Amino acid sequence: MTDTPTSVPRRVPTATAAGRPDTRLVVIRGNSASGKSSVAQGLRDHHGRGIAIVGQDVIRRNVLREHDTARGANIALLGRIAREALNASFHVVLEGILYADRYSHMITSLVRDHRGVSACYYLDVPLEATLARHASKADAAYLEQVTDSHLTSWYRKLDLLPGGVETVIPADSALQDTVARIVRETDLTAAAAPPAQYKPSQGDSVNLVLMSDPQVAAIPVRECGEPLVDVRDHDFRVDPRKQDTRGAFAHVREGVLARLTHARSLLPAGTDLLFIEGYRSLALQQRYFTEYRDELAAAQPDWAPEQLHEAASRYVSPPEIAPHSAGAAVDVTLVDQDGHELDLGTRVNASPEESDGACFTHAVNLSDQARRHRSVLLTAMEGAGFTNYGTEFWHFSAGDRYDALMRQEPHARYGPIELP
Repeated sequence: MTDTPTSVPRRVPTATAAGRPDTRLVVIRGNSASGKSSVAQGLRDHHGRGIAIVGQDVIRRNVLREHDTARGANIALLGRIAREALNASFHVVLEGILYADRYSHMITSLVRDHRGVSACYYLDVPLEATLARHASKADAAYLEQVTDSHLTSWYRKLDLLPGGVETVIPADSALQDTVARIVRETDLTAAAAPPAQYKPSQGDSVNLVLMSDPQVAAIPVRECGEPLVDVRDHDFRVDPRKQDTRGAFAHVREGVLARLTHARSLLPAGTDLLFIEGYRSLALQQRYFTEYRDELAAAQPDWAPEQLHEAASRYVSPPEIAPHSAGAAVDVTLVDQDGHELDLGTRVNASPEESDGACFTHAVNLSDQARRHRSVLLTAMEGAGFTNYGTEFWHFSAGDRYDALMRQEPHARYGPIELP
């Protein structure tokens, strides 16, 4: 038995790795009527959206309608669902009786492969208390179907997983105390409700936090070492307008890819993401920034260098803090099921001058249709954990300095990186 859960994200081989360093895996086991489902629901109530509850009874009994045996199909299916949810950037609560002799390999493999914090709990409720809890349930039909004899035959005393990986929670721990303990020990509090991101009012382009703001550069980077991966290998719609000879444009960090996958799942039917650009080398980012700054200088010859730098950064990130050069940013828009781009008010990469400010995410000079489409894109991307840069409706990032600042996190996970 352990007193505290596994609390440090670990590096595991990419072939088997699941989730992200900031995803949480919570396994809750115990006998019938021990409170597993209530604890799982309590964690979701605390956290809100973003927690996937993977319940043994739902899969075994409702989906597969199979008996609980050592060779049950539900064992592998539970593990696969948990992995897919983690890979889509959900926190996962896996709950059920999950007898140790049948489910331990699946659970320990999942914990071993999870990149983030994992914690296993066993709700230890004596048989007498189990029967009392069962009798207090208000569902008469369930009480008639599941009797004390059933509970007694299913009951296993302290059926712990091998290796002392579980924290045992006694029967006298109240529901709210159990939930609070798991939240505290797994740091779900920090992941649950990031501080509200700044939302500019319609047409507000003056008070945006720009990439050139010293607050952005002041955010330290603790590089997590995630590799760049090619989104073209993962069934995304990829537009060729920014392609290069090495295919660098189609690369993002592994965790960013997981969030993109999650974002696609949040889109309404008949709508899909169109991926336009991800990674940019520092040299390319410097070229973009310099070219746009020079355009502004030609149009505004009286502006001081500081004014030019700030104005340029409304549209192109300064190279030293650019999310694209960290593999942390994506430029995306929406398409219909046939791949035709939807109207979002202006073309992707339109400058403020070209678009008369319509490139700003919350611009006022948009049609109702374009505004609806932008809302769909924002809802999906922000729901998957991305931060939008308010001067560009198409630009989203995660794990970089700008994202960390907007979420009031102490450091960024991704810094500048070179494509191998």
